[in-house]
Amino acid sequence: TSQAFAWGPGFGKGRGYGSCRDAGLERLNLTDEQKVKIEALQDANFKATKTTREKIFDKSVELRRLWLQANPDKNKISDAQKELRTLRDEMEDKTTALQLEVRKVLTPEQNEKLANSRWGRGPGFGPRGGMRGPGEFGPGPGPGSGPGLGMGVCQ
Repeated sequence: TSQAFAWGPGFGKGRGYGSCRDAGLERLNLTDEQKVKIEALQDANFKATKTTREKIFDKSVELRRLWLQANPDKNKISDAQKELRTLRDEMEDKTTALQLEVRKVLTPEQNEKLANSRWGRGPGFGPRGGMRGPGEFGPGPGPGSGPGLGMGVCQ
């Protein structure tokens, strides 16, 4: 079975791979060797970011709970938001490093094709993608929302 690659693991506790519909890398005709190398990079990144993803998940839950208080504490909310930004920045840095490592696996032609695609751009990508404004859970991410940082394997 062939594999397609998509930007994946979000900030939830599970693997959380992104949508395969517009993955980007599957259009590059990757060799089996490239697929194995990229999957190894993804797996290493997934393991290396586990603690950060869990912290982001937990801090997001904490922030939602703070917003659900009858009298939300401005300072606690502000502190939680700052911590989330720091964690998301850390995650984005690791994602950038992963993207650069994946590009090293590709041929010059594949890199050029990738540069002309929407890989790594658009809604849902980056530390702020997938966010929404104020709603029943206050500003920021609500249940099931959030970015898909990192790369995931779609099968």
